[in-house]
Amino acid sequence: MAKQLYNPPSPLETRVLSKRFGLEGSETLDVYLANDGFKAFLKAKEMTPEAIIEEVKTSALRGRGGAGFPTGLKWSFVPRTSPKPRVLVVNADESEPGCCKDRLLIEYDPHQLIEGILIASLAVDAHVGYVYVRGEYRYLVEKMDRAIEEAYARGYLGDNVAGTGWKFDLHTHSGAGAYECGEETALLDSLEGKRGVPRMKPPFPAVAGAWGMPTLLNNVETFSAIPPIIRDGGAAFAALGTPKNGGTRLMCLSGHVNKPGVYEIPLGFPMMKAINELGGGMRNGKKLKAVVPGGSSCPLLKADECDIPMDYDTLAKVGSMLGAGGMVVLDEDTDMVKFALRIMRFYQHESCGWCIPCREGTTWLRKILQRFSDGHGRREDISLIGELSKNMLGRTFCALGDAAAMPTISIVEKFTEDFEKYLVAKEAVAV
Repeated sequence: MAKQLYNPPSPLETRVLSKRFGLEGSETLDVYLANDGFKAFLKAKEMTPEAIIEEVKTSALRGRGGAGFPTGLKWSFVPRTSPKPRVLVVNADESEPGCCKDRLLIEYDPHQLIEGILIASLAVDAHVGYVYVRGEYRYLVEKMDRAIEEAYARGYLGDNVAGTGWKFDLHTHSGAGAYECGEETALLDSLEGKRGVPRMKPPFPAVAGAWGMPTLLNNVETFSAIPPIIRDGGAAFAALGTPKNGGTRLMCLSGHVNKPGVYEIPLGFPMMKAINELGGGMRNGKKLKAVVPGGSSCPLLKADECDIPMDYDTLAKVGSMLGAGGMVVLDEDTDMVKFALRIMRFYQHESCGWCIPCREGTTWLRKILQRFSDGHGRREDISLIGELSKNMLGRTFCALGDAAAMPTISIVEKFTEDFEKYLVAKEAVAV
C-alpha cells in the first residue's frame, strides 16, 4: 500500500477520479498500475467501438468543460468510416476564473488521462492525439511530457499499446495564455499554429476539426472519467449522480469560506451542504450573499436561491449553469459593482476581437462599470448595463460574449441595491 502524503479525504466526498490523489508517486506509471491502471483499456480493447460508446452513453457522463453536452452522444458524431484519419484533442486550456481542477488531474494522475484518451481512440479509431495545455500551466506541460515519455518507454503508447497491437501517439502543445482558446474551434486554430479565433460552425470539429480531419475534443476531466466508466460499468457511474447527470465531478470551492479547495462530489450534491460542511461555513461568521455556481461566466445566485442540488438540469432551471466547476462564494460585505467590474475587466482583456458585439460590448461595459466604481455613475447607467449585456447574448461567434454578459445581467438585476448605494453616496457628496 502506497504511503498517504495528504490528509484523508472528507467523508462527504465520493472519490473516483481523485482516488489516487495523495498517494506517494501518484503521477508515476508504477503507482497507476498498482491501483487499477490500464485495466479499463484492456477491457475496452475486447469491446467493439459501438459498445464503448454505448457504455459512455449509459454512464450519463456530460462534458465537464462547461457546456455539459452528453459525452457518448458527442463521440458518436465522429465518422469512423471517413477516409481521413481521426484526431483526438484534449482541452487542458483551463482558464475559467474560479477553476483549477484539471490542473490537479494532470499533476497527480496523468496516466488516468492517458488511459482515457486511449479508450476514446478505440471508440473513434484514432491513432494520434494532442493535449493542449494553457500557457500559464507551463510546469504541467513538463509533467505531462514526463508521463507520456514513461508511457512510451513501458509500452503504453506507441506502436503496440500494452501488447495489444493498437497504435497510438500522443503529444503536448502549449497555448499562449489566451482564454479564448478554451473554445474548441479557437483551440484547434491555435493547435494548427494560427491565431486562436473561433470558427464558424458547421462544420463541427467531429466532422472537420484539426487540419480538416474528424476530431474528438473533450476536456481533461471528461477524458479522466472514462477509465472508471469502462472498468466498473456505465450504470455504476451513472448511479453516483442524478438522472441524466451521471457520476461525480471535481468542484473548485473558493471565496469567503473557511476551507477552500477542490472536492470530488456526486452530481446532485446540495449546494448549501457544500458551503457549510465541505467548505467549513462562511469565513469570519459572515452571511452568505451570492454564489457563482460554476465559474465566472455563470449567472450568480442570491443566498435564498442556493438551497438546491448541484447538477446541470437543476442549475439550468434556476437560470444559471454548473459550468466548469468553479464555485465562488461571496459574503455579505461583497461590493457587487466592483465584482462585476472585475469580471468585465477579465472578459474585455480576453476577447479575441473577432466579432463586434463582444469586442465593443465588453469594452463599453467595462467603461460604464469603472465609472460607477469611481463614484461617477448615473441612474440610467443601471438599465444601460443590462441592456448592453442583453444585446451581446447570442450574437457572437463563440460563447465569450455570453460569458461576459450572463453574470453581468444577473448582478445588475439581483443586486440593484449595490448600484443604488453608489448613487446615494454621489448625491450626498453633491449636497
